[in-house]
Amino acid sequence: MTITQLTYVLAVAEYKNFTKASEKVFVTQPTLSMQVQKLEEELNVKIFDRTKKPIKLTPVGEKIIEQAKNIVNESVRIQDIVDQQKGFVGGEFKLGIIPTVMPTLLPMFLNNFVKKYPKINLKIEELHTDVIIEKLKDGHLDAGIAATPLADEKIIERPLYYEPFMAYIPPQHRLYKQKELVSDDLDVDEVLLLEDGHCFKDNILNLCKSVQNHPDQKKFYLESGSFETLIKLSDEGLGMTLLPYLHTLDLKSEKQDHVKFFKKPYPSREISIVHHQNELKSHIIKALHDSINSIVKAAIQFQDIQIISPLNNHK
Repeated sequence: MTITQLTYVLAVAEYKNFTKASEKVFVTQPTLSMQVQKLEEELNVKIFDRTKKPIKLTPVGEKIIEQAKNIVNESVRIQDIVDQQKGFVGGEFKLGIIPTVMPTLLPMFLNNFVKKYPKINLKIEELHTDVIIEKLKDGHLDAGIAATPLADEKIIERPLYYEPFMAYIPPQHRLYKQKELVSDDLDVDEVLLLEDGHCFKDNILNLCKSVQNHPDQKKFYLESGSFETLIKLSDEGLGMTLLPYLHTLDLKSEKQDHVKFFKKPYPSREISIVHHQNELKSHIIKALHDSINSIVKAAIQFQDIQIISPLNNHK
C-alpha cells in the first residue's frame, strides 16, 4: 500500500470515473486503474463497484476512503513540518472568499501579502459559505474567509475582524432624516436584499424586526447578487438596503450622506479565516491571518459591537 495508491483511490471516489480521475492526478487511465486494482488485490476487497454507472463505493470502500483521507492528509503534514522547521513560507495555497467580503477585502491586503510572501502561490475563488465548507472538507481548499460562526466541528474559525452593518437610505425614504437607527426601525419588506445563498442576507433577516414578506402587498419583490444593484435601486426610490462597513468606504462622496449608523452597540458580523481541523499549512494560514488582521483593524475601529450571527436565521 502506498500514498500514491491512496491518492488515486481518493480521486476515483471523488470523480466516480477512472478517466476523469486520471486526468486530475496527471497519470494515464491504465496506470491509475492498475494501481487501484493492485491495492484492491493487496487488501483482498473491492473498493469500487464497477458495474454501476457512475462508479460507486462498496460498503467497505466507504470506510477505506475515510481512512485514506486521514492518511494522505497526515503525509502532507510531514512536508508542512519540514517547511516550518526551515522557515519556508511558500507553495500553492487555495483560498475561498465569500462574495460579500471579496470585493472590499482583497484590494486591501493582496498586494502587500504577495510582496511579503512571494513564494506563496495564492489561488483565490469567490464562493458561497456552504461551498467553502464542502471544499475544505474535501481538501480542495486550504482555507476560506467567511462570516462566522459556522458551528461545524470539523472547521476551525480564527476571527479576523468585526464589521458593522450600515444602512443605505435615499433622501425620499422615511428613515433618511434619522441620524442613527435601531433594529426596530427596519421592516424587511422595505429592505432590498441579496439573493439566497449569501450569508449576509441571513444577517440582515436576523437584524430586521420582521421576516414576513407579503408579495401581494408590494409592487415587486427583488433579491440581487450585487450590492451595486441594490444601491442603484435604492437611489431610484425602490427601498433601502444594508451594507457592510468596508463597502461604504468606496461610495462616492455625494452618497456618503445616504449612509446611516446604527446606535451602539453597532450590529456587526464576524469575519474569520476558516480551515479544516487537520491544521494543514498552518504557517501560511497564520501569515494570512496576521496580514489581514493588521490591515483591516486600521480601517475598522469600532469597539462597542453586537454580533449578528448568520446561523440564527429565519429561513
